[in-house]
Amino acid sequence: MILQRAALARILAGVEHRARFPRDTVHALGRAGFLSLGGEQAEEVVDRFAPVCPATAAVLRSHYAAVALIGANGGAWLQAEIAAGRHLSTVALTDDPADPARSAESGGVVRLSGRKLDVVAAGEADSYVWSARGADGEPGLWLVPAQARGLLVPAVPDGSGPAGCAGSSVRADPVLLPASVSLRTLSAV
Repeated sequence: MILQRAALARILAGVEHRARFPRDTVHALGRAGFLSLGGEQAEEVVDRFAPVCPATAAVLRSHYAAVALIGANGGAWLQAEIAAGRHLSTVALTDDPADPARSAESGGVVRLSGRKLDVVAAGEADSYVWSARGADGEPGLWLVPAQARGLLVPAVPDGSGPAGCAGSSVRADPVLLPASVSLRTLSAV
């Protein structure tokens, strides 16, 4: 981690927090190999960014959580894209009580609907790890590409989270995906 710490120090030195999405910082972190970290290393990177740029820290925290949930189920291609710094993911886990996320599967297709609150990097991430309950009440996780038809992201973030983290609500109205994008069925979400 010594070489990584030197690279991280260089990236941190160039960070200037503004109230806009830290795309340049995320790209620099990706080029330096920081988007595929996990565990204590990921935690250290988030901790180092928190006092300097809370928006970047929030984006990284959500991305690292998504990467952990994607795990091996995301496939070799996606893992390679994340490791190369070309894929930013985020989590969409908090349901709007008035419009909770639901999933229905039929004929190899899953239909996701509902609204998620406080999604960091909304409209900026390349994918969303989306939690939803099926008709049987069982929770599941789905990998939703950012360009999926029916995924609605406000043009202007609603301001949840630190300024610049692009925190907003996201709605599936509905999103139809192959059932193969299921990351796993969980006993609790």
